[in-house]
Amino acid sequence: MSNVIVIGGGAAGLMAGYAAGICGHQVTILEKNEKLGKKIYITGKGRCNFTNACDTEDFFKNVVSNPKFLYSALYTFSPDSMIGFVESQGIPTKVERGNRAFPESDHASDITKALEKAIKEYGVNVRLRTEVKDILIEDNKVIGVKLSDGSVINCDNVILCTGGLSYQTTGSTGDGLKWARKIGLKVTECRPALVPLNCKESYIPEMQGLALKNVNLTIKDGKKKLFDSFGEMLFTHFGVSGPLILSASSIIGKRLQETGELQALVDLKPALSVDELSNRVLRDFNDNMNKHLSSVLRGLLPSSMVPVFIELMDFDDIRQINSITKEERSNLIALLKAFPFTITGLRDYKEAIITQGGISVKEVDPSTMKCKNIEGLSFAGEVLDLDAFTGGFNLQIAWSTGYLAGLSI
Repeated sequence: MSNVIVIGGGAAGLMAGYAAGICGHQVTILEKNEKLGKKIYITGKGRCNFTNACDTEDFFKNVVSNPKFLYSALYTFSPDSMIGFVESQGIPTKVERGNRAFPESDHASDITKALEKAIKEYGVNVRLRTEVKDILIEDNKVIGVKLSDGSVINCDNVILCTGGLSYQTTGSTGDGLKWARKIGLKVTECRPALVPLNCKESYIPEMQGLALKNVNLTIKDGKKKLFDSFGEMLFTHFGVSGPLILSASSIIGKRLQETGELQALVDLKPALSVDELSNRVLRDFNDNMNKHLSSVLRGLLPSSMVPVFIELMDFDDIRQINSITKEERSNLIALLKAFPFTITGLRDYKEAIITQGGISVKEVDPSTMKCKNIEGLSFAGEVLDLDAFTGGFNLQIAWSTGYLAGLSI
């Protein structure tokens, strides 16, 4: 039986503590906040989309960074395993659109309750308001941790579950990344991910609050296509947000930081080919020859986009349809199929759902989550260079890596 300390009482830490407890180890979770699972409470807008019930192979397609590293973890503790675990603790679950799993109550606190009940059953000790300042290592072996009050707790194993850099009010302040660097482990470059994007054009804030559904977003670096997907997005006072944009941010983040600018194009009518849209616009124009362009555009566009289109086409909003030339009509169709804006940067960590980057997976044995070079040190969750799209995938990464880390002690 080992004496195990889990640093961090979030998703990965709670699951690691539970799994180590199952194995009969003496486990203590050290959490610097006043309660466990602080970030769990705010996921899924407080409803907690705690996993995704897709099959395992589909799961890997939604992992952005280092999906192959997760094979052992996901096959050891799958989304089905997590749903079964939550229900075994007396919390009914449900699966919604996109295979997203939630507690039936729509209360994130139920997921934390399930985990708290499970760790209690296996005698896991929890110390709240307890901040770790350092991991103590001698001869490449963990011997304990040092707390902020200067006291030392001796142990055989440490599982590092301190999270990334996003939502720092929940305690994810990068401590684990700092300790990893200090002991000589490689930490890959970190950036906000699943985060809104800043835009250059002044016409973007003019559409603040406008949500577009069923559009296709393409992001390019010169002629190279970096991102191309269908879904929903939102215009804001600083740029763009919404599900499409959050997913895009995880794909383009590194390149955006390198170039400073990327070109985005939105197909506002993806269900129609250029010819079909041309016929539709021609029909609308022919039926409204004596009306102002702005009134006819309202049949094609959300009202807050109409002034922007008129501005981009350099039209007068009282221009009549009967004065629009064939070339101008073609320009309108081109704009409907490729509405442009320039992305200039990622928003800050405080708006990011997750962190991209972290402790390099090359430092970690994927079959155990143990550090390859330091005996008694393991990792789980967002502190690692692992991230995925929205839909419950990131929390499942925390559960799977946490479970495998605890089980492998």
